[in-house]
Amino acid sequence: MTSSSALVVGGGIGGLATAIGLRRNGWQVTLLERAPAFRPLGSGITLAPNAVRALDALGLGAELRARGMAQGSAGLRRPSGRWIMRGRVQDLERRMGVPAFALHRADLHDLLIGALQDADIRLGHTLTGLPGPGTVAFDGPDGPGELTADLIVGADGIRSKLRRILFPAHPGPVYAGYITWRGIVAADRTPPGMPRSITESWGRGRRFGVIPLADGRVYWYATQSCPEGAGAGDTLAQLGARFASWHRPIPQLLAATSPDALIRHDIHSLVTPLETYVSGRVALLGDAAHALTPDLGQGAAQALEDAVTLTAFASSRGGIEEALVRYDRARRPRAQQVVRTSAQVGRIIQLRNPVGAAVRDTLASLVPADTYLNATARTLDWHPPRPA
Repeated sequence: MTSSSALVVGGGIGGLATAIGLRRNGWQVTLLERAPAFRPLGSGITLAPNAVRALDALGLGAELRARGMAQGSAGLRRPSGRWIMRGRVQDLERRMGVPAFALHRADLHDLLIGALQDADIRLGHTLTGLPGPGTVAFDGPDGPGELTADLIVGADGIRSKLRRILFPAHPGPVYAGYITWRGIVAADRTPPGMPRSITESWGRGRRFGVIPLADGRVYWYATQSCPEGAGAGDTLAQLGARFASWHRPIPQLLAATSPDALIRHDIHSLVTPLETYVSGRVALLGDAAHALTPDLGQGAAQALEDAVTLTAFASSRGGIEEALVRYDRARRPRAQQVVRTSAQVGRIIQLRNPVGAAVRDTLASLVPADTYLNATARTLDWHPPRPA
């Protein structure tokens, strides 16, 4: 391909991964990030086998394995502590050929930034428009400006300005019906006897997840089905009261969390799918293209798949137009299926009706581990494309 310059808009996981992939294939890359500094959220992240394969394709697998922790066991519980389902993550690794990892989101961000140490990263630059083919306008620390490149990558998140410019009739993200809180417990405040396994506990319209990290810290998340904006001012003490009757170590983890480590979000997703992820020389990826709920833990994984796929096709023989058509054809059906599946899973898990929740738990307890692995294979068993 004769094209050799790219502008990446957005410095999240998808944008950084795309910049890494393009640079590894000889592209000149400029990355624009509106924040004045990189400040990744103080929460954890799980990387399923498809995300691990994507990072392997970017040449970052060895460092991931040095930073992350491959999980040994996982399970679902009721608020009382009774097990609904138990399994071993080793079974998933045996099925997929690569492990799943848990690490702090900041560690993943540092891993990606470390691979771009000498890259042209421009912080404090906000996209303002697309004045012409291959050209972006922006406001930066030194005032407004424009940049032109052979390829523009929109990785600017769920509220994507590029998506609004390219597809002004699209309704944008929609509230999913629940909110989430996240937090990290410091290693020296972790409750005694803390098990080193991933668990998620299901209540009625609520759930609580516990994910130990490699350095002894514990990442947790909690959800509540409620109107948008509810619980915006809740303190850790109020959150603790919501889960006071739930099994150990849930109340203990909330009590051990520092107030400045608490993060709260309304959950949104792109319910209306885009008709295409590309327009002219612009390609959308990650949440800008297909924001999904966190119910499958696939947000970062799908962005990484996008990045690896786009960079593989963009670095193949042929023109940029052909590369973007191939990217759209490969990514849109898969990513939109994951969006739908994640939303369906979220609706089931967040059931508030006592009868529905009881049926949910009973059916989940009857599913054999092999059947569950078979059901997840469609999502997790992804392989990077080979450049033509």
